[in-house]
Parts: sequence; structure tokens; C-alpha cells
Amino acid sequence: MWGQPPSAVRPGEARRFSEAKPLPEQTFMTGKEAGHIDHSSPQATPPHASAPNPDALEVAPGAAREQLEGWIPAMASDEELRLALEKAFDYRGDVTITRKDGSKIEGYVFDRRSAATLRASVVRLYPKNSSEKVSISYADIASLAFTGRDTAAGKSWEAWMKKYAEKKARGEKNLSLHPEPLD
Repeated sequence: MWGQPPSAVRPGEARRFSEAKPLPEQTFMTGKEAGHIDHSSPQATPPHASAPNPDALEVAPGAAREQLEGWIPAMASDEELRLALEKAFDYRGDVTITRKDGSKIEGYVFDRRSAATLRASVVRLYPKNSSEKVSISYADIASLAFTGRDTAAGKSWEAWMKKYAEKKARGEKNLSLHPEPLD
């Protein structure tokens, strides 16, 4: 039964666990052979000794943010148009797109699909005063303006800590910071 191959137990024959004997070829390893560390040894190195310092991992260099609010990019080439629409996708505010037919639409860009041609590429946005989704071909875009407030600007951890330190220095007791309204 236990410790024996299935052929050693015949059908209808039952054995108790105490009767089971390990097979001669079965070897149990302990200590260094099994990978255990002798912690009293001067050469012993704990397995986590080479792990990176978690405090050093918490500080990552930030990316410089572009000030896009109010920017009207020059879109003289197809590449400049594609680059401006990529930035519009990353922007946390509304943009105004002027179509080649003269119509304007203001809204939040939530998707873009870049293809081989401008005609096949589309940008999708939620218009400012509607919940419908609008798709506009890149080829139909005459101009683009970053007209809405960038709701993510100044919202970094460093900005929050600066506001917190200013409140603390003024001696304020209620040190909680509340989010700004989105308008």
C-alpha cells in the first residue's frame, strides 16, 4: 500500500500504514543535500539577501509632463497629425476638433485606431454635451486644439505632499486634502 508500488498490493488485500515499508531505492534527503541552509555557518546567505531594496524601488524617476492645455498643434504633415492625436489620447481634458467641412466638435478622446492610411485611421471621442460616441477619420480633421482643462495637471504625489506640508506649516489641524471639483 503506502510506500510500495501498486503491484505489491493485490486486489482485495489491505495493509495498514504501519506495515508499509519504504522501497530500497527510495532515498530521503535532509540538510545541505536537500537544499537547506545551515544558518549557523558563516558562509550562509539567506535566500532574500540578493533581493533589491524595496525602499529604493519606491522612488522612480517621473516623466516630464508636457503643458498641452491651450496648445494648437501645427499639423502640416500626416506624421504631425498622428503625433498630435496620440497626445490628445493621453491628454486628460477635452479637445476641439475642427473638421475639413468647418464643423467643430469638443469632447474627450477615449480611443484612436491608427491604420496605414489617414482615411482608415479614426479617433473616437465623447462629445462634451452628449453621451454618444463619435468617430472621426483622421483624413477629415483640419485642426486640433487642446481646449479643456487638464484634470491630471498638478495631481502628482509631490504636489499633494507640498500642499500637505504647507497646511501643516500654517498650523492647521484638519490636514486632509480634498479633491478639486472637475467642473
